[in-house]
Amino acid sequence: MNGRALSRRALLRTASALGPAAILGVGSLVSPARAQAPLKWANLTPGFTTLLTDYITVKQLARANDLVLGKPTSYTAVSTYYNDFVAGNYDVCIGSWDTFASRYLAGVPLQYVCSVTTGNMINIVTRAQAVRGLQDLRGKTVAAPQSTGTYRMMRAVMQEIDGIDLEKVATVQNVDNPAASVTLVMANRADAGLSWEPNVSAGLQRMPDMRVLYSAGEAFRRKLHLDLPYFGVAVRKDAIARDPGLVERLNRAFQQSIQGITTHTDEAVKIAGGNSGASPEVLKTAIDSRRLEFKHTSMQTEEGRRSILVANEFLKRSGALPAMVDKEFFAS
Repeated sequence: MNGRALSRRALLRTASALGPAAILGVGSLVSPARAQAPLKWANLTPGFTTLLTDYITVKQLARANDLVLGKPTSYTAVSTYYNDFVAGNYDVCIGSWDTFASRYLAGVPLQYVCSVTTGNMINIVTRAQAVRGLQDLRGKTVAAPQSTGTYRMMRAVMQEIDGIDLEKVATVQNVDNPAASVTLVMANRADAGLSWEPNVSAGLQRMPDMRVLYSAGEAFRRKLHLDLPYFGVAVRKDAIARDPGLVERLNRAFQQSIQGITTHTDEAVKIAGGNSGASPEVLKTAIDSRRLEFKHTSMQTEEGRRSILVANEFLKRSGALPAMVDKEFFAS
């Protein structure tokens, strides 16, 4: 038996152990990303979530982190956006953390990966002469997307910090999305509107006499000396079960997107301006004003979990959330 026979026999044994792909020589052609289970995700339009999804797509941050993310499904109605996530129609959702918390407490199998913005985004806007101060909201009409966690969060902040229950002092007119709140104020069909960026900056640009009456993030920071967490990323547990390393890679992709958006803002707003429903100028105004404040906070850190638990206690006291989330809410 010669050395060539031994080498041939060893090669066959190795190829047999590795399987048909190795024998055919295709195993090395399969990238790590292609080996991962495909994920479905979504965004809400108009709105800033497209800034994140478009930036991740254009900069190929999914591929860089071995994620298989196709084209995100776009929703225009906030209620449908969240309901489809709850129903399992897609895997990764960018939304308000307290909406995810309320769904989790109701038994929806999801985990919270990271926060991506602060509550500075949440504002009540008005025309200059319509409402001069918070006390003047009494008897007024306020347009707001009542099905959202944003609405519940703003109501809780106002109630605990300023002693004003929005539903008791004003007539709340429900709308399907945050852009509609601003539109009704502009049309003089509502005295004030509860909305979030970039809709706020879009309204301020179009109507010179429009102004911000109240900021949930600023009020929270003034009271507790902490940032109010707002939008973040949640993923369904069945997606995590299919891919145990998903959370770390997904967290990293969003961290990189926020780093890119905050350090290369001019480029980022041009990438997503069209799909957000706002011009690049409006998006840049929102970011420069710090109303649209991107801040990545991972739930894999003690700081990240504490930020949610402090805000959870705040909303529990006001009745906006029925209970505290447990450790299983946080993706690790």
